[in-house]
Amino acid sequence: MDDNELSTTGPVGPELLERLFDRHAAALEFYARQWCANPEDVVQEAMVLLAAEPQAPRDVAAWLYRVVRTRAINASRSARRRNRHEGAAALPEAGWFVPSPDDAIDARAAAAAMEGLPDDQREVVVARVWGGLTFRQIGELTGTSDSTAHRRYASALDALRQKLGMPCLEND
Repeated sequence: MDDNELSTTGPVGPELLERLFDRHAAALEFYARQWCANPEDVVQEAMVLLAAEPQAPRDVAAWLYRVVRTRAINASRSARRRNRHEGAAALPEAGWFVPSPDDAIDARAAAAAMEGLPDDQREVVVARVWGGLTFRQIGELTGTSDSTAHRRYASALDALRQKLGMPCLEND
């Protein structure tokens, strides 16, 4: 069967798609392998895209190679990004605080105190102190009222002061 037998002027039907797959899939996978580690998925995506085309391309084989090339390069880029992000996530986690000799409190103790807070309190402290959000914004973020966000924040500060041996202040 030559490529002229595979050409069509209408949509790509199941029979033509099957013939195209039988004729080109192995070569397309080999072609895609130079860019990505999952060439079978790339070829399958290209075939699905071809089946969704309302009109068959003029040169189906060239179209398939172009789509496979683009998809394989994109898959390779995605894999590199994913590996880079996963590698960064696997590195030792940065702490809550960066120690400095001028600090009034021990950064490790402060980090341990933060880790010891209940999740809902820690979330409010991070959103307020590091994020600069208002209690209204924090309430919207957490699905609570402004006053609940404020109470969690105040409770978290009290707990942090106790854990760090700092005096409680009446007007925060």
